[in-house]
Amino acid sequence: MSDSANKVLKKILEDIELSDGAYERAAERYESIGNWLHREESSCVVHEPHVFPSGSFRLGLANKPVDDKDAYDLDMTCELKQGISKETYPQEKLKSLVGKELELYRKAKGIQKPLDEKRRCWTLEYSDHLNFHMDIVPCIPASTTRQTQLRDSMVISSRLDKDLAGTVASLAVSITDNEEPGYTVISNHWPVSNPEGFAKWFESRMRLATMFLDERMAVLKANIDDLPHYRWKTPLQQAIQILKQHRDVMFSNNPDTKPISVILTTLASRVYQGESDLAAALQRILNDMDQYVRRDAPRVPNPVNPEEDFADKWGSPKYAHLKLEENFIRWLTQARADFKAILSDNDPSLIVDAARHGLDVNLNKSDIAAILGVAITGAPAIRKIQADDSQPWFNKKRRK
Repeated sequence: MSDSANKVLKKILEDIELSDGAYERAAERYESIGNWLHREESSCVVHEPHVFPSGSFRLGLANKPVDDKDAYDLDMTCELKQGISKETYPQEKLKSLVGKELELYRKAKGIQKPLDEKRRCWTLEYSDHLNFHMDIVPCIPASTTRQTQLRDSMVISSRLDKDLAGTVASLAVSITDNEEPGYTVISNHWPVSNPEGFAKWFESRMRLATMFLDERMAVLKANIDDLPHYRWKTPLQQAIQILKQHRDVMFSNNPDTKPISVILTTLASRVYQGESDLAAALQRILNDMDQYVRRDAPRVPNPVNPEEDFADKWGSPKYAHLKLEENFIRWLTQARADFKAILSDNDPSLIVDAARHGLDVNLNKSDIAAILGVAITGAPAIRKIQADDSQPWFNKKRRK
């Protein structure tokens, strides 16, 4: 892709991505909870608690909220590594153990909003200038038998290298779910999750950009392995950030109907071939991501647990009213139309208009004209890239 297309995309990223300071503040949040659980009086300390981030903050994919009033979502995992097993604890007891310590933490830190229990996690809400909404998932290590099953499944179904599959499987955890039939009794049937393993798989996809990472290390004068993922800033990460922003703007009035982030992240990562060029990576992802949606279940398999379907709600009668698969297709169609203008058009007005309506990003027309090396014409361009007239793109909640 052209150098100008990459410069335009970098302008967009400047507007939507979090500062390093926001990531550092997030790290302070989960480290603070980890320290609390390790204090001498903690009822969890004997179980060797391990608290770590997951989701977009762990992967370096977090954006500013589209609406200034929305909180930053910080997903966290609280793994109790010793002394608790499915044979000795029901899920409810584990969740209650972690919940009691989080309630003590909330009071000690002066967090005003009550601790909120969700299906699989506890939620804490800070009301400071960054307004963090933290979901903490209690868990224990998955059994050796389950880890072996997951490793073999990844090798066969996800075609992962056996060493990588073994590393990923060793990070699997058993989590609590208060909608499970055996939630209140001792049972061997606990849901399995693997946020840290997913991060390792995602890292393996980022590492395809060998030339980019070599150049990044030279600039930072640091080994990439010593840096948190948010400082890698690979084309894969940045492309996903831009696509998430586009999705969030398109569905800002109906967030329950939008394609979930883990589907976008998984499909984009499968498509990615190590491009060092952001525009080329974004173009490939947009062109090919729907080819990795399977016709039969699992439609979008979890790469670190291939039996799990990230798109399981698409065919569920319970969620039929949300039209989730249809909305994924509509979003991808609109994204292709908007980014066609942004990536290949030489008209600054069209690019600015596409960025404003598709991404809620206000680009400076003079800056874009300078990037393109063209003069600004008098009349603004009329936007002709509406891919779906049934989805109004105006009157959205706007970020100031």
